[in-house]
Amino acid sequence: MKTCPKCNTQLSDDAMFCTNCGTSFQNANPQPQQNAYQNTQQTYTQPVAPVVNVYDHTAEFDPQDVHENKLFALLCYIMGIIGVVIALLARSSAKSPYISFHIKQSLKLSITAMIISVLSVVLCWTCIVPIAGGVCSVIILVVQIICFIQTCSNKSVEAPIVRSLPFLK
Repeated sequence: MKTCPKCNTQLSDDAMFCTNCGTSFQNANPQPQQNAYQNTQQTYTQPVAPVVNVYDHTAEFDPQDVHENKLFALLCYIMGIIGVVIALLARSSAKSPYISFHIKQSLKLSITAMIISVLSVVLCWTCIVPIAGGVCSVIILVVQIICFIQTCSNKSVEAPIVRSLPFLK
């Protein structure tokens, strides 16, 4: 027998509420439920798959090739089209896939910047297009800086934002 804590009415042990005042007893005995839960609780771990960046091509290049041609790869991002021409001349003698990769990435950035500039000039009579073109040009400049820094740290990662453009695949 149990008693109601509110009105002290005697009730059976399996009573869910007091028949006199209506007090609920559902939370009256939480301890056994917690113990039952703690006893049945198990830890499940799932295997974690390694994260692979599909745009990172660093492992594809020979470290010796990277060491010998890093300067030409950096020139592509610093000097734009002139750097690409210098790197093309260097690549013709070295046949380096590392330089070819960075030439393609720099060309994507340069061509995208040129397209943005041409559209801004052609549609300069509107107010929004030159402003949007200026913002896009700054974004392309930031991407070139990111590519330069990654190349300095011996990484060969496709340029963000322009990596999905279909030309120069």
